[in-house]
Amino acid sequence: MDNARKAAYLALRDVEENKAYSGIAVQNAIRKVNPERVSFVRELVYGTIKRQLYLDHVIGLFVKTPVHKLPASDRILLRMGICQHSSLDSVPDYAAVSETVELAKRYARGREKFINGVLRQYIREKDNIALPPREENEARYLSVKHSFSPWIVEMWLKEYESPQRVEHLLDALNQRPDFCIRANTLKAGPEELKSRLESLGFAAEADEDMPDLLFVESPSGEKPLDTDLFKEGLFSVQDKSSQIAAESLGAQPGDTVVDVCAAPGGKTMALAAAMKNIGRIYAMDIYEHKLGLINKEAVRLGASIVKTRLHDGRAAAKDLVGAADRVLVDAPCSGLGTARRKPEVKYKEREEVRKLPELQLGILKASAEYVKPGGTLVYSTCTISKQENEDVVKSFLEECCGFELVDMIQLLPVTGRMDGFFVCRLKRMQAR
Repeated sequence: MDNARKAAYLALRDVEENKAYSGIAVQNAIRKVNPERVSFVRELVYGTIKRQLYLDHVIGLFVKTPVHKLPASDRILLRMGICQHSSLDSVPDYAAVSETVELAKRYARGREKFINGVLRQYIREKDNIALPPREENEARYLSVKHSFSPWIVEMWLKEYESPQRVEHLLDALNQRPDFCIRANTLKAGPEELKSRLESLGFAAEADEDMPDLLFVESPSGEKPLDTDLFKEGLFSVQDKSSQIAAESLGAQPGDTVVDVCAAPGGKTMALAAAMKNIGRIYAMDIYEHKLGLINKEAVRLGASIVKTRLHDGRAAAKDLVGAADRVLVDAPCSGLGTARRKPEVKYKEREEVRKLPELQLGILKASAEYVKPGGTLVYSTCTISKQENEDVVKSFLEECCGFELVDMIQLLPVTGRMDGFFVCRLKRMQAR
């Protein structure tokens, strides 16, 4: 049995059965199996998850049982086999079938002949596979073609009123993301970091709008995170949209800042750099183990002004009421804007997301109590949903007098090398 495929199967099963995050599932599977071809594991796992609804559509053409009623092991193995054949050019037809059948002998005993038959029938008839008719149901067509849950496609068709624009968005969210890092200016400027990366064989390109950001490629396959540059704290991994959210706060040296939902800490560290490590940042989160990660990152980057605090953002911490010059609320959200990195978010249940605006509004209202008169409050999410974004801001302004809207923007992955993100800046008016 091929260990790379074994690791991929275990990761996919973890995502399917335990709703694990794909990145964590892959790391755990690699650690357990220790395969030689780690890059193949990642390619197969992310490729299978990214195209899951399309793969299920294909499987449904060749089996009588509804795909969702098949045993989980059958679904995972069939998806893997078809994905290898249809998406991975390096995998020959015979290997896509034979290696999947070998996995079935271990993880789906008694189903080997069934899985072998479906995969061989797919190979024979692959050129005749068609998508659902677009003219009959636009949402279903786009859902299957781009593998997004139908309710998400329906939501965006309603919000953007243009099938072409929605398809452009869906396509962008299925692209492989660039590897983006932020130079930690507390230790090194972007030019120095770029030079040192290039001396190690990496290709590094500065962002046109935000010079502290670098897009990095590794022709040799080495990872920037494995270098001494990372260990020394010269950079952090951070998407451009996340940096835009942090920068919009306008944090200055000497400020008191509250980062309400701080984990995993990327924006917190960007704020510390912007403040030149002068002032105070209260980094809050509801999970203690995540605060430990923030503390560890602060030490690596030399951000001594970061003070972590275990706190539930739905209620204001009394000792910080009216104490902050600037407050960042990067609220829990559906994460639809991060589908390039976390393809499993494309299959979130509607009910799971429906409850979020109430939570987001509650956190925003509580966090507003920290802001001094004349201070800044930023509300951000990594999603593309008016219910979680514009509608939450509208409700906040209706319920909380004393704040005015400065600006807000919905960042889309089609507008640049970034995730989908929403950023809204509010100001507390001076007392009269």
